[in-house]
Amino acid sequence: MLDALIVPLFVTTDLPPGAELAEFGELLAESARVLGREGAGYEAFLAGKVFWLDRPVLPEQRPAAETELRFAGMLGYLAASGPGHTSHDVLRDVRQAFGEAVAGRYGDVGVAPAVFAIRDQDVRERTPESAVSIDTRDVTPELVTATRSYL
Repeated sequence: MLDALIVPLFVTTDLPPGAELAEFGELLAESARVLGREGAGYEAFLAGKVFWLDRPVLPEQRPAAETELRFAGMLGYLAASGPGHTSHDVLRDVRQAFGEAVAGRYGDVGVAPAVFAIRDQDVRERTPESAVSIDTRDVTPELVTATRSYL
């Protein structure tokens, strides 16, 4: 049996106007594939859902709102393979991976993505019905199985 640490996550970041939600989700899922810089790193699997967290706007504000940054979120689970990981270490590594991926794809949007470990219950209760599903492709099947039991 594969040794894995499962960390429930909440990620938020600003995205430029015109950014696509599904593309953002795929970017997060694929950037979580290998985490850690020391040694060879370790394999990870991210499964979750992405959604917009836009502020409410009135119809007369829409043209201005279409030129502003958009606020996106992700709720899900990250499975980190291998023994000896702590939630703190995994969060540090995934923050770095997500920050580099978002900056590489969208440029400087002002701040790096915020990545928080949250309660398992919050993922289930707070994920909007309209959210778009994401997951890391082509990873060790045992990581997928371990994570799917939480979904």
